[in-house]
Amino acid sequence: MSLPKKMDQQMAKELRSILTKMNITHSKVKINLDNDTIEVEDDYSIDDILESAGLLTPEQAKLLVDEVKKMREEEWN
Repeated sequence: MSLPKKMDQQMAKELRSILTKMNITHSKVKINLDNDTIEVEDDYSIDDILESAGLLTPEQAKLLVDEVKKMREEEWN
């Protein structure tokens, strides 16, 4: 697990501006400079939802995962 690093207000403002121009308005993002990617971190991950929803059948869980993947792909395009 990595430790969060505090940044100064100016740096945060500039990064927020850049992300807003990319239509990324979530408060949590993960930037991977090695892969040139930005990943939006949801408040609840799909794994958390599936785990807590133990009522889903395997087929329903697969459909839900597929739908979330599809929505995320559409967001990036």
